[in-house]
Amino acid sequence: MANFAEVDRLDPLDPGTRRIGGTSFARLLGSWRPADQRGLASALTERVRLLILDGRLPLGTRIPAERELAGALDVSRTTVAAAYEALRTDRFLESRRGSGSWTRVPGPTGGTTPETPFSPLTGGGLTDLAHAALPAPTDAIRRAAAAAVTELDGQIGGHGYTLAGIPVMREAVARRFTERGVPTNPDQVLVTSGAQHAIALVLTLLAGPGDRVLVEHPTYPNALDAIRGRGARPVPVPLGPDGREPAWDLDLLTATVRDTRPALCYLVPDFHNPTGAVMPPEVRAGVVELARRTRTPLVVDETLTELPLDVPAPEPVARHAPDSPLLITIGSASKVFWGGLRIGWIRTSASLVRRLAALRPSIDLGGAVLDQIVTARLLGEVEAVVAERQETLRAARADLCRRLAADFPQWRPNEPTGGLSLWVDLGEPVSSLLTGAARRHDVLLAAGPRFGVDGAFERYIRLPYTLRPEPAAAALERLTAAWQGLRHQPDGGAADQIAVA
Repeated sequence: MANFAEVDRLDPLDPGTRRIGGTSFARLLGSWRPADQRGLASALTERVRLLILDGRLPLGTRIPAERELAGALDVSRTTVAAAYEALRTDRFLESRRGSGSWTRVPGPTGGTTPETPFSPLTGGGLTDLAHAALPAPTDAIRRAAAAAVTELDGQIGGHGYTLAGIPVMREAVARRFTERGVPTNPDQVLVTSGAQHAIALVLTLLAGPGDRVLVEHPTYPNALDAIRGRGARPVPVPLGPDGREPAWDLDLLTATVRDTRPALCYLVPDFHNPTGAVMPPEVRAGVVELARRTRTPLVVDETLTELPLDVPAPEPVARHAPDSPLLITIGSASKVFWGGLRIGWIRTSASLVRRLAALRPSIDLGGAVLDQIVTARLLGEVEAVVAERQETLRAARADLCRRLAADFPQWRPNEPTGGLSLWVDLGEPVSSLLTGAARRHDVLLAAGPRFGVDGAFERYIRLPYTLRPEPAAAALERLTAAWQGLRHQPDGGAADQIAVA
């Protein structure tokens, strides 16, 4: 993501009051030029469009004037003007005389609907390789939903607003933590509308504009968006090479906390998104001790913890400080069950749960009661669901790795022991170029820089192994065509030419 140090923040509700300067914009664009230097305006248009759809260029950001950007990119003003005009036509830019141009996304009435990483799968259209998520476990969902309807009678006599969650859901989450070795009472659990809502609540309580938030690098992109949306600044701490063990450097984490004094640390220790790494036990103990010693809240994202494939389920970080208000664990039903449930949770001290619940009236008035009943039922059979998921995911992971080895021998995927995706080294910094090319072949990808700060990870893409075999095979055929298009430019140039900034 670009460094918005050059930004003038005026009225945050007024579009265009966040500015990005020409130098920062040029850095954010990265390697966007075609190898033969023809079609510069089209290439620039496509790269800006990708940055907007990926979230790397926030909506409502006022972009540089034509002359300023032309100078920063060393291209003609005519090239920039043509690109801006194409973006305005497609409704990715809005302009006002005397106020400049700012980013936007087309609405439903603005012509074509933009293809975002959360676009639906369609049989003959776009195939989503940007979103690592599974379809619902049909039988388990149907059983839980049928039982939930009968249990609803016990809820409909009340008003339905539950800031901390209905008792049956809080009890189910507490029971699952206790089964995993972390004794938990229901009053230590807050039910949320998904993990992203949980992250936003914690940030609202603990971080404010200008505060620093320590994150792994790379990390979950929606967490980065939430941090920036709060006005805070992510402080990246690099993981080891490709996320391979040992990925976390406890000395580096300690030094960064000491030097930057973050408002909180956000970590994904279990089948890390996107690298798949698992934090070793001694580092888990070490980061909890670091939080205790420095009084720095530690937010642990356990969204993928229930999806081990080749190793035992990781030990919860919360085992090292089960009652501490400094340790905040976030979980979700989305990855192991189904994203359509939109149920997550926070586990921490009872006192902090009460403080978090007190924030909700300004955001929402509690979660959907029926969804909570369904999820509570599902948590009662989570081990059976996980066993079925594991069989499917192991086969899909093996199939994806086999196809990559055959069709993309120069790519280097990692070897995750759990989770839902591969973190793939492309061998050269062409992730954004490949993402744009793939979209032209009806495949959505999440470019590597989406997972980083300041345009990092152009050598990487994340590839999920969550699609069923038929759409997965079709998607990889299209991805092969997109990659070959990058390797063989119209002038015969090779991909190493287009990799040069």
